[in-house]
Amino acid sequence: MKLTVVAIGQRQPAWAETACEDYLKRFPPDWKVEVKALKAEPREGGKSVPAIMQAEAARIDAALGPGVRRVILDERGTRLTSVELAQRAEAWLNDGRDVAFVIGGADGIDPALKKTADETMRLSDLTLPHAMARVLLLEQLYRAWSLRNNHPYHRA
Repeated sequence: MKLTVVAIGQRQPAWAETACEDYLKRFPPDWKVEVKALKAEPREGGKSVPAIMQAEAARIDAALGPGVRRVILDERGTRLTSVELAQRAEAWLNDGRDVAFVIGGADGIDPALKKTADETMRLSDLTLPHAMARVLLLEQLYRAWSLRNNHPYHRA
């Protein structure tokens, strides 16, 4: 199974880059995980927020590719525990489709793109900075792998 995190924002703080790289190195070959960092739409020039969101949605859509399961991260998405995420990952693995997790830009995700989601998921009830969301998602995906494989990383 290939898991892709598609996120708006190419420049992350050094601590976030280090943490993301650490988690990406931990995944075994049967879980191919990658991060696609996409350019945020420039805010200059008087562009409206909907226009910015549409431009970013076009970049996200192009990066997703055909047939991939789209899991949009959204504050109103499904609330999952780590164990429930591991169970979802098992279902995704059995489904046979690659999975893409979408982290939108500073203004969120365009409503039209949200409608294309196979699922929506929330990482927290708190508002998280994008760098933190990226690290948290990778950590939870690694935890889901560890739960599926009885690895000692997760302690119940």
